[in-house]
Amino acid sequence: MGARVVDAHAGLQCVPFARDASGVQIYGNANTWWRQAAGRYPRSAYPATGSVLVLQGYRTTARGHVAVVSRIVSERVILVDHANWLNNGEISVAVPVLDVSPANDWSQVRVWHIPGNHWGGRVYTAEGFIHPFLLQAMS
Repeated sequence: MGARVVDAHAGLQCVPFARDASGVQIYGNANTWWRQAAGRYPRSAYPATGSVLVLQGYRTTARGHVAVVSRIVSERVILVDHANWLNNGEISVAVPVLDVSPANDWSQVRVWHIPGNHWGGRVYTAEGFIHPFLLQAMS
């Protein structure tokens, strides 16, 4: 079916959606997740199904966004499920995210724009991926 809004009236922010969908138990604004995950959850520059993609806000680190990887399509494309990307509290699923970083390291991405059915015009800085298992559980 492709990228689509599955609940236009969910009234959710990205953080509670990502926490529930991934099991990563971090609270607070999305722009704090990367820092909060340090020492608690594995973090990496590369996606895995179920991991949480952490994005910085466009032109500011005072905002951010988190989305859950639902599928890896290729080395440069993943699908994510997330909430409130369109700023209406909606839940969107199977949304393509494209790695556009020069080093192919997922540090810069574009996100599919569902209403326009095209790649979004903005390039977002990605802090990386938080993987949903506690570090102490790995020891």
